[in-house]
Amino acid sequence: MNNYFYFLLLMSSLGFSQNLTLSQANHLASLPIKCLQQEYPNKLSQLLIDSTELQTPKKLHPAFYGCFDWHSSVHGHWSLVYLLNQFPDLDSRSEIIKKLQVNLSKENIQQEVAYFSKPHEKSFERTYGWAWLLKLQMELSLSKEEYARDLSENLQPLTNLIVGRYIEFLPKLNYPIRSGTHSNTAFGMNLAWDYAVFSKNEALRQNIAENAARLFQNDKDCPLNWEPSGTDFLSPCLEEIGIMQRILTPKMFLAWVKEFAPQLFNKKLVWDVARVSDRKDGHLVHLDGLNFSRAWNFYYLINQFPKDFSHLEKLANNHFAFSLPSVVDGNYEGEHWLASFALRSFEMKKQNKVSLN
Repeated sequence: MNNYFYFLLLMSSLGFSQNLTLSQANHLASLPIKCLQQEYPNKLSQLLIDSTELQTPKKLHPAFYGCFDWHSSVHGHWSLVYLLNQFPDLDSRSEIIKKLQVNLSKENIQQEVAYFSKPHEKSFERTYGWAWLLKLQMELSLSKEEYARDLSENLQPLTNLIVGRYIEFLPKLNYPIRSGTHSNTAFGMNLAWDYAVFSKNEALRQNIAENAARLFQNDKDCPLNWEPSGTDFLSPCLEEIGIMQRILTPKMFLAWVKEFAPQLFNKKLVWDVARVSDRKDGHLVHLDGLNFSRAWNFYYLINQFPKDFSHLEKLANNHFAFSLPSVVDGNYEGEHWLASFALRSFEMKKQNKVSLN
């Protein structure tokens, strides 16, 4: 039985409406485990100053070289730490911890810091990879286990550098980036905000609040019908709603979102899932990620405002369920990253253990 049909049966037998189960967690963990130390295929995003910078992915990024690219490696690490935090009895617990300890050693993180410190790499992974790095730091810090405390300490210098990059960069951004891909401003702010609140970093929190308000406060009538663009993996409208939900008071947010996306208050809203024509195409398969992005933002809305948005749960579940089987369909183009997006949806489906407002 191939992975696709196995997962369909697994989800059916365990009940989609339930929280993430140990059986599902074991299956999802198998994907980042498989690619965490898989160096090739690899897509580098590197600016070469001269020939001396031509190095292998592992040499350039000894911590985050696996899973095809830097940011996918980072959120692959997050996926495994998240699963260990939720399920201490994971089947591959020992293997996961061993790989995390190898990749996130103090020496490897120092080399990552050195790479980021190159003057010509100031924009490296801005802001998508930055955001996932902060999420990884937060997940390690949430753990009560000794291995995680050590790795959290190892990672902190890179996290501190990224926090500084955010604080420096956001005021310079005169216009938000509204694409449905890596550079989306709102998505990067969402994960950074969550880290700022968790870590009690008031400078970062205030920076995000001020700049999100400046960039998005006056937006109205987001064109939901323009989604998706051909290779989106984030929902531009819903990610923007996500950051405004975080920075505004509930009363202010509801007033804002009625102007920005009045369609969401329609109890009969129909919004079709994004459909992938070829999951072996690394760009077209992005649309599975878009379904997860919509789902996790819907869940976040429902959790805080059930009276206003509980009717969106069916839409959220439809988007979530539609792309879930593709996480394990055997195609590396999706498998190297989609588990993280599925877990992000599971995470937001349940009530957050940390207040993010």
